[in-house]
Amino acid sequence: MRIDKDTFREILDSITRNRSRSLLTGFGIFWGVFMLMLLVGGGAGLKQTISNEMEGFAHNSCIAFANNTSKAYKGFKKGRNWMMDYNDVERVKNMVPEVDIVSPILSYWRATFYHDEESFVGSVKGIRPDYAEIETPKMMYGRFINDNDLLSSRKVCVIGKEVYKTLFPEGGDPCGKSIKVSGVYYQVVGVNWSAGNININGSAESSIFIPINIARQVYNTGNDIHILFFTAKEGVAMSDIIPRVREVIGRRHYVDPTDEMGLIMLNTQLIFGLQDSLFKGVSFVIWLVGLGTLLAGAIGVSNIMMVSVKERTGEIGIRRAIGATPRMILSQIIAESITLTLVAGMMGIVIAALILAAVNMGMTEDGILKADYQVSFITAVSAALLLTVLGVAAGLAPAARAMGIKPVDAMHEE
Repeated sequence: MRIDKDTFREILDSITRNRSRSLLTGFGIFWGVFMLMLLVGGGAGLKQTISNEMEGFAHNSCIAFANNTSKAYKGFKKGRNWMMDYNDVERVKNMVPEVDIVSPILSYWRATFYHDEESFVGSVKGIRPDYAEIETPKMMYGRFINDNDLLSSRKVCVIGKEVYKTLFPEGGDPCGKSIKVSGVYYQVVGVNWSAGNININGSAESSIFIPINIARQVYNTGNDIHILFFTAKEGVAMSDIIPRVREVIGRRHYVDPTDEMGLIMLNTQLIFGLQDSLFKGVSFVIWLVGLGTLLAGAIGVSNIMMVSVKERTGEIGIRRAIGATPRMILSQIIAESITLTLVAGMMGIVIAALILAAVNMGMTEDGILKADYQVSFITAVSAALLLTVLGVAAGLAPAARAMGIKPVDAMHEE
């Protein structure tokens, strides 16, 4: 569809003459696009915010910990207190081949950390190096706990972000410096900047990590472990191996394998699956509401254009009488419809983008954007193309009516 300068001038004149009607039409499209962009950008930011809360945590993992039994089993009454032990690690590895990583942990809440005059209350976690496969660290300084730390029984630690900010307010690399915990000095070998807020006996930000053999010695835990993490091999559903792991551990400690309260297992694979399903549902609702609003706006454009055509019957008839072809009438009406939808729609996109950019300014921490509440360039371009299509669709019925006007009838009506 080719539009010459005269046709374009006529489109602008028509929009100017019908200013109030054009504003009403444009507002419907503007509001539809504005809401769609806000919902899409807000949905993307919300998804990223929630994802950041679970950042770095293995999606195919399970968290197991002992609890008082709720069923009697092999002569033991219900309500019995028991603990998993270090040997359960090898039992699970050997007897459940579908398991990939098995990592034990010892944890202690509300320990006080000291450095010079500063102090911080957080959690101590005794781990093995393979724990990094469960909750991936994001090292700002130094390194994570390694095998040599365990073999040499080094009193070293990796500190979380909040611990670092409190104990080392002057900033800089703290590696090589010492902190005191429960009367024991540990040398800092790394700073874990992970922002994930999955709280397993304390978040990563407010915890320090030490070798698990050091934790066993310092806290005199013997062979006990507090939590057992394990992951499934690729292609294996965690829900398929949990009953087998429950049976292996339960048989050794005389806990009924069907006692889900006696040995609690949190399937993170299921949690992440529910999260993905939730995001898909939210995205579907966002686009459904947004597109519905746009369609309502397009119908409004079509109706008002129809009224405009009826009011301009005489004008259109005169143009037909002096040689205007149906194609020229069609081009003008559809171009006017496209212009209205595009101008109003682009204003909606720009204003929504500015509002989302303002939201982003408040979503930074330590100079890092925590969540991007913004629409992508592809989404904006797709919206513009959709507006063009809607503009054409909205102008078809009025254009058909305009092309059907006969000069003689128009003159008679005039």
